Amino acid sequence: VRTEVNALGGRVLLDNQPGAGARFTLLLPLTTAITHVVLLRTGATLYAVPANLVDIVLRVKPEQIASAAHSLHIDYGDASLPFYWLGALLGQSGQSSEPFGKSVPVVVIRSATQRVAIQVDEVVGNREVVVKNLGPQLSRVPGLAGISVLPSGDAALIYNPVALASVYGADAVSRMQTALLAPVPQAALAEQATPTTDGAQPAQPIVKPVAAPRSAAPLILVVDDSITVRRVTQRFLVRNGYLVQLAKDGLDALEQLQQTSTLPDVILLDIEMPRMDGFDLTRNIRADARLHKLPIIMITSRIADKHRNYAAQLGVNHYLGKPYSETELLQLIQEFAAQAAQPA
Repeated sequence: VRTEVNALGGRVLLDNQPGAGARFTLLLPLTTAITHVVLLRTGATLYAVPANLVDIVLRVKPEQIASAAHSLHIDYGDASLPFYWLGALLGQSGQSSEPFGKSVPVVVIRSATQRVAIQVDEVVGNREVVVKNLGPQLSRVPGLAGISVLPSGDAALIYNPVALASVYGADAVSRMQTALLAPVPQAALAEQATPTTDGAQPAQPIVKPVAAPRSAAPLILVVDDSITVRRVTQRFLVRNGYLVQLAKDGLDALEQLQQTSTLPDVILLDIEMPRMDGFDLTRNIRADARLHKLPIIMITSRIADKHRNYAAQLGVNHYLGKPYSETELLQLIQEFAAQAAQPA
């Protein structure tokens, strides 16, 4: 109890009177409270929503997301709910910059009698967090309920999206509509549908994915189910001049690799992950003619020879046990990235 109270900035007092018993007094600061939140990610930033406001998390097909972005509404049950991209409500962007997977997370938020549907890049999960009051400077910011510090050291703002929509909804709609009207690169339209034998065009044009202009900096894909590991590794690599792409598990990484035409130069891969572990992802990559040459550095706490040998059999290029040397990792990345840059 004392440890938990001290962690909250409080203290425990003991008053012991012989023959009269003992009295324990727990003193807690009034400026903190513990609450359950759901962490949501847009881009590289995490935000929190009080768990009691989350009605349900939906997995929506990309074509339904595209339709909802145009109509600004999405059907849920027997109701049509206002639809927003969370980044638009927060004044960041009009649409997600991440490629869609097989489904897109949409969170239905309920506050009093109002409900809205919010598209995000990822639902990270539930957390119990200590909430710090915002103070007089930020207490009047619409929709902002508090702030918390995550185990990674990052600050997470706690929002009520329904309140955000009521105040900033019109601005968010404008950002979303502007993003929809953004011009499509001409290269993306280079391959249209082939005319049929009678000269008619098919109903839907065929468009191939187009590679974005490649930066001089190598791109590193970090695959780990720990958000702390992903963030720490991302910061380390960015400081050393690399571009970083993140995946929360093997299945997420495989979907990203299959949906992009710009492949990473090196993959940093954990073993133990939900849905698809590092071994299964390696097996899928090596079996794919388009992906099989990607360099894979496996970074894991499993350091037994049987795991190393199995990884080598699957085609892992290098195996690092935790903790590892950052200097060694940078040297390996540099070597593999240089090999990937060489013409086939």
